[in-house]
Amino acid sequence: MAGVLGMILAGGEGSRLRPLTDTRTKPAVPFGGSYRLIDFALNNFVNADFLRIYVLTQFKSQSLYVHMKKGWNISGITDRFIDPVPAQMRMGKRWYDGTADAIYQNIRFIELAEPDQVCVFGSDHIYKMDVKQMLDFHKEKEAELTVSALRMPLSEACAFGVIEVDEKGCMVGFEEKPAQPKAIPGDPDHALVSMGNYIFEADTLCAELEEDAVNENSSHDFGKDIIPKLFPQGKVFVYDFNTNIIPGEKNKGYWRDVGTIEAYWQAHMDLLSEDAQFSLYNRQWQLHTHYPPLPPATILDSDNCKVDINNCMISAGSYIRGAQIHKSVLGFRTNVDHCSMISESVILGDVKIGANCSIRRTIIDKGAQIAPGTVIGENLEEDRKKYHVSDDGIVVIPKGAKIGF
Repeated sequence: MAGVLGMILAGGEGSRLRPLTDTRTKPAVPFGGSYRLIDFALNNFVNADFLRIYVLTQFKSQSLYVHMKKGWNISGITDRFIDPVPAQMRMGKRWYDGTADAIYQNIRFIELAEPDQVCVFGSDHIYKMDVKQMLDFHKEKEAELTVSALRMPLSEACAFGVIEVDEKGCMVGFEEKPAQPKAIPGDPDHALVSMGNYIFEADTLCAELEEDAVNENSSHDFGKDIIPKLFPQGKVFVYDFNTNIIPGEKNKGYWRDVGTIEAYWQAHMDLLSEDAQFSLYNRQWQLHTHYPPLPPATILDSDNCKVDINNCMISAGSYIRGAQIHKSVLGFRTNVDHCSMISESVILGDVKIGANCSIRRTIIDKGAQIAPGTVIGENLEEDRKKYHVSDDGIVVIPKGAKIGF
């Protein structure tokens, strides 16, 4: 799609996901055993044949660079690229001040690409979207800006930009993270919220960014500044995410903001539910990522314990010996020794779990080692003295930790 430029915002610090983001940017956090969060946004563009993409990075981006170099490298194809762009500090020695400022500091890339439209998308949500369908809607409405939106329970909507829309799909109201969100007319239990995905006419975007950059009262954010300024002009339209059709799938509308430990854990549990709304197995909408050269997962009984595994995803290179594993996701090269029990847990990979361990409702980051006989997730009061435990009782073991040695 030569007339379209994608700009993916991938500089998120992800403070609410700590300790998973202590050593990596949020979009580089592993997900689903084989993926990183950035992969879902990239797949949405690539599957729609949008192959001019800049990924704007900022905090702790090394693992993201390595992942993209190994899994998302396009070379030798004219005018096709997926390029990570570190913070250039072209406008002074400062980090990005907001989402709009991140694009403004890289406005030169837009000028060089000369696109008709610019897609500005986030990178840390779990969902599938055919971006071309949203672009078609944008062109049909002759919009200056199109914002993708979905219905959200009113109790959760205060964390998002809340939208009001008329019968033609034109935005007539917008409030960023309101304390009391406005419900959808006729649906008092839900609000219409922004997904943080935007399609701009390129000329409009550049003009608004230039004007916003010199406004000392602006926070330089799309939700707080750009959208509230634009929508009263009547050229901002709202795309209903629930109308987006993914080939080969019957389920629609799955979207998860995995910005907290609870949401991140729950999104993994969603993958394991019967008839899961979010499928990793659709051959018509393949989910590309970097797969390291690894043997298949090996699962063996031991002399003392028989293997018992159900409702799980187990990635390549894993070695399971006589363990019981229930409703859990295991990343690459997870090693679990005999007579250990794991339930409702997320293991991010390169993890060694010794014999006779009991691990429940726990997220274990890469490179961790768990000594034989360790118990995690059974006594949260004791766990809080040693580990990070979320408000909902999810225990998180940080990257490279050695537990019980």
